[in-house]
Amino acid sequence: MKTDGTYTLSFDQIGKHDLARVGGKCSSLGEMTQAGVAVPPGFAVTTDGYLAMLQQTGLRAEIERHLQGVDPEDFDALDRAAQAIRIRMRGHKIPVEVEAAIREAYASMGDDMPVAVRSSATAEDLPDASFAGQQDTYLWVRGADAVVEKVRDCWASLFATRAVAYREKNKIPHADVNMSVGVQKMVNARAAGVAMSLDPLNGDRTRIVIDASWGLGEMVVSGVVTPDNYSVEKVLMEIIDRKISDKHVELIGDAERGETVEREVDDARRKTPSLTDAQVIAVAQLAKRLEKQNGCPQDVEWAIDADLPDGENLLALQSRPETIWSQKKKDKPKNPYATGMMSIVGTLNNPYGSKR
Repeated sequence: MKTDGTYTLSFDQIGKHDLARVGGKCSSLGEMTQAGVAVPPGFAVTTDGYLAMLQQTGLRAEIERHLQGVDPEDFDALDRAAQAIRIRMRGHKIPVEVEAAIREAYASMGDDMPVAVRSSATAEDLPDASFAGQQDTYLWVRGADAVVEKVRDCWASLFATRAVAYREKNKIPHADVNMSVGVQKMVNARAAGVAMSLDPLNGDRTRIVIDASWGLGEMVVSGVVTPDNYSVEKVLMEIIDRKISDKHVELIGDAERGETVEREVDDARRKTPSLTDAQVIAVAQLAKRLEKQNGCPQDVEWAIDADLPDGENLLALQSRPETIWSQKKKDKPKNPYATGMMSIVGTLNNPYGSKR
């Protein structure tokens, strides 16, 4: 894929050292691409483009003016300031050279390729951050004009009220967080979901837990459907538990309308497994591989592409460090006897003493 190198970088040009230029999400996509993980192709609009927008339009001064003196506890005032910033950002044109680079990189993907346009802030998807999900993602975007518009919308979402409130509360200077945007080939997902390379309920690192449902994974992430749930033993790669749910709706791409649509799942599929056993193991192997590659437990978004043959149809869409149990591990006392906790040996000898 052809990219200009200043305002756009293809995923195969990106690594973890590019975090400041491409943000957490795109950095992860680049690392996976370079490691040979199956990732839908695409490119990042670098933070250089976002900074050029701020500098050439005078937006930086406007942002500072709107947020100056705003009380982070006054939600209404904060919301008004954030809305004003978003309106002003959407009201400016993207600098000519940045727009040209976006159009060129998008054209290199193919004619009117349906893509996902995804925010990738420089502070999200980090092990000690809670920024993930605060900015926008747009699915099934088609055409250069629409891609350019959605890139600008992603930039504006850096000033979503929730994101502004989080930074204000945690005393994170707004100027220290920049926005990259990922433009990635849209997956025609037969099924999709999330895999955790530990058990999110108790932090058990011997298990991989998978949530899956029909269509795109947004229904799982947003909690609209109760997904199928699988638990896999990490070493033996055996399914040790499964719960098949009634999956009543799915989100799919509509090529003619150029957007995603929500539709009811037909009766034949509602209560049937969204994954075969072989696919469950493949997703678990992907999560295990990404945990090893990144050196810590991972929260992985994945999809089964309906247009690709079996064995080649599992795609990684995102991988980020798991945060809740990783932070608890850091807080764990070095000497368990210091708090009266049972020793590991004692727990093994007396399983009934365990409170797990």
